[in-house]
Amino acid sequence: MSDIVSVSFRSQLKVWKSVCFALFLRELRSQFSDRLGLAWGFLEPFAFIFGLSYVRSLVREGDAHGIPIFIFMLIGMVAIQSFLQPFTKVASAFSKNKPLYAFRQVQPISALLVSAFVEYTIKVIVIVLAMLTIYLLGVTFPVHDPLLLFLLFHLLWIMTISMSCILGIASSYLPEVKKIVGVFTRPLFFISCVFFSLQDIPVEYWHWFTWNPLVHFVELGRYACFESYGDRGVSLQYAFQFTLIVFFFAVSLYHLTWKGLLSR
Repeated sequence: MSDIVSVSFRSQLKVWKSVCFALFLRELRSQFSDRLGLAWGFLEPFAFIFGLSYVRSLVREGDAHGIPIFIFMLIGMVAIQSFLQPFTKVASAFSKNKPLYAFRQVQPISALLVSAFVEYTIKVIVIVLAMLTIYLLGVTFPVHDPLLLFLLFHLLWIMTISMSCILGIASSYLPEVKKIVGVFTRPLFFISCVFFSLQDIPVEYWHWFTWNPLVHFVELGRYACFESYGDRGVSLQYAFQFTLIVFFFAVSLYHLTWKGLLSR
């Protein structure tokens, strides 16, 4: 009996892997269908992040609380773009692959995970390109806590995918939700400590910013690179707890609604 169950599980896993690979190829074709193709998917976000960071460093020379302006901006830009870009793209995976739900083997969660994997790969390559460019420019600095930096990036990614799942489910039932969320996500670019430090704000106003988990990810990312920057006002525990809550809410919501997604 156990052998039958084992064979059945392996066959289901093999089918799921085949479905995910097919969805992966479909995702690549839909995202990179122009002449520049796959290369543009990496170069476009890299050019935006690197270009804006470099221009900001030209406007203001010197450093920000012990961090060179260019690196200060680069860390903030990578963090905010790692959230904003995949957030709506991954959320659209449910509706974009709706015609494929006619096939029993294709489940909504597969489309979500494949879209998340593509966006994750793009962001990792963008970070590698940024690091290579920094090295070629001769800007070198010791990273204080690489393990914390690694943890922050993946915590941010889990939070982003979880929130994308929630948005994707909500917009499947009520398409107008995406427009409303779009209005609220635009200010995040300016209130997530990308262009400034939390330390530039009087302490009595910190609570207006620290509710935003992105502030904790950005500021802790800078602290992970430069110990002298400090971590006043931010908390890894808050970032972890927020991510955990959003993740379990997304999983629970999907468990309750996945059958409804097939017919939406």
